[in-house]
Amino acid sequence: MVKWKADETFTWLRETVGAPYEAFQERLTHLKETVQPLVHEAAKSSVEGICKKISVLSRQYARQSRDSHLSLFVDPQNVKKDYIGESGRYKSQAAICGEYQFKEDALPQPQKPLVDYLQQDKDTVLIKHKSEPVRISLNYLHKLDALYKYHVTDDKKGELFLTRVYCLVKRYNAFCNEYTLCQSTQGSIPTSVFESIQRNFGVSFECFSSPFNCYFRNYCSAFADIDGFFGSSGTFFEYRPISGSFELNPPLCDDLIDAAVTHAECLLAGTQEPLSFIMFVPEFDGGKEKDEISKYDCLWIKRLQNSVWKRKQVTIPAFEHEYRSAAQHILPKSEIPLRSHHATAIFWLQNEAGFEEWKPTEEKVDSLIDAYRPGRERERDRQDLLSPERQNPHQADKAVAAAKAVSVGNSAIQPPSAMPTNA
Repeated sequence: MVKWKADETFTWLRETVGAPYEAFQERLTHLKETVQPLVHEAAKSSVEGICKKISVLSRQYARQSRDSHLSLFVDPQNVKKDYIGESGRYKSQAAICGEYQFKEDALPQPQKPLVDYLQQDKDTVLIKHKSEPVRISLNYLHKLDALYKYHVTDDKKGELFLTRVYCLVKRYNAFCNEYTLCQSTQGSIPTSVFESIQRNFGVSFECFSSPFNCYFRNYCSAFADIDGFFGSSGTFFEYRPISGSFELNPPLCDDLIDAAVTHAECLLAGTQEPLSFIMFVPEFDGGKEKDEISKYDCLWIKRLQNSVWKRKQVTIPAFEHEYRSAAQHILPKSEIPLRSHHATAIFWLQNEAGFEEWKPTEEKVDSLIDAYRPGRERERDRQDLLSPERQNPHQADKAVAAAKAVSVGNSAIQPPSAMPTNA
């Protein structure tokens, strides 16, 4: 039927001379309307079969990939503390990065990928492996270099620096889908706000950050295997400080925010030392917002408001403050600040000693709100991407070191290095 209809139409098109354009369009439209249902009916079973086969194969390959991935890692609970890796085949050298100790003989290490450094323009560089380049701002490359020299001990000459930067950029490009949908997971508060909470509340550690958007040299992040070379202490949920002042800005996910609040409250309940968390969370008005996020009804706000550890709460209205873009390491400086389309709630969660040490007075809170004012970063001639090093460590800096010591002491075995060796 389809062949007969198509032949009939094309025969008419070839034999008809001088017909207006509308006639040809009408004839083709009639062919589409009469033939399309027949084509759908004829091809439906075949297409569904192909899609089903693709789905089955995808699940099978994903399962095989996951099993292969897990087989490369060793459960620390089942490993003896005096385990000695196979010698003679691979170089064994420990590299301490943050609280993690990477040991190269724990896993077979393929050859490190060779990368090329290309200067694209005065503000941007390309790091290329084979035919796959990645782009990064020159300022952020210098920032990563400073973090790398500050934390890494196994590569004093920096021979692996560009390779590890390439792997880092590749990891976050994949995680953030080339930074098309990631503002809710990788955006950060402005540098002026970091300076304010450091000056007024002694903050020197970020609980949710990355090598790109961190301000302090010590932070927690999602990927300890590659972020560790640039100062990460691993995931916040395995980080257990006993004192100090911390910035807490979790990604926009109701389960993740709820888990972050739970962990912070457990830490506050488990110590008598001064401990403080300044938590930044979005606040949506379910009656005014029309996006899907408003469906959450801000359950985290209600929980934080009812927390026994809450000492202070302020809300900064929408469009009256800014965040830094998730893609700040590849954007021009003028495009990094983004006006917030939702309100932001700031909570101070503190135990008694923390409240006495870093009390959120009206003057300090007003200073923080002023630092959030739009255009605050643009008013400055020079914008520091990292906090300045201190000659006399603050109490919070000492607390970070103490937390690392506790974490290392509680670990049965140091997790091995799993740095990607190719993209």
